[in-house]
Amino acid sequence: MSANATGGLYGLLTEFDSASQLMKAVEKVRDEGFQKWDVHTPFPVHGMDEAMGIRGTRLPFLVLLSGATGLGLATLMQWWMNAVDYPFIISGKPLFGIPANVPIMFELTVLLSAFACFFGMWILNGLPRWYHPLFTSRRFRRATQDRYFIVIEAQDPKFNLERTRDFLASLGGAVVEEVNESAED
Repeated sequence: MSANATGGLYGLLTEFDSASQLMKAVEKVRDEGFQKWDVHTPFPVHGMDEAMGIRGTRLPFLVLLSGATGLGLATLMQWWMNAVDYPFIISGKPLFGIPANVPIMFELTVLLSAFACFFGMWILNGLPRWYHPLFTSRRFRRATQDRYFIVIEAQDPKFNLERTRDFLASLGGAVVEEVNESAED
């Protein structure tokens, strides 16, 4: 059965009792070639990103680009206002001088960088998301207490309900559970 034929199925969830079991299973899932899957733990597990094969985020590049845009806009804006649009000569000072404009350049750089960081994080994380299908699972409630979970989404190109269920069962998890898109499914 392919992901398209699963209807209201969100994915398959498997539960582990310890972080060491989870780490071994995570490496096997990564090596199997799944792309749309995630791990849920009650606390950060050292080395999990590397074990999952997670790449770095694009957020720093967005922040750098926005900061450079802010710096350029501030410089251009002040040059235009002081040297072109309304030139005003005071005591022989130049119409445009960098030292006098540094505070505004700094402020606009920081402002646009902060906006890019805040809104970029929300957009790249797909937020706000008020509901997640995993909330329908009674077992998943222990993800913040003492259990560790791997979920493989039905949208994954490699997902096949029976083969994926068998694969997750072979990882040594306690249970393999189907998770539906909503509680009504």
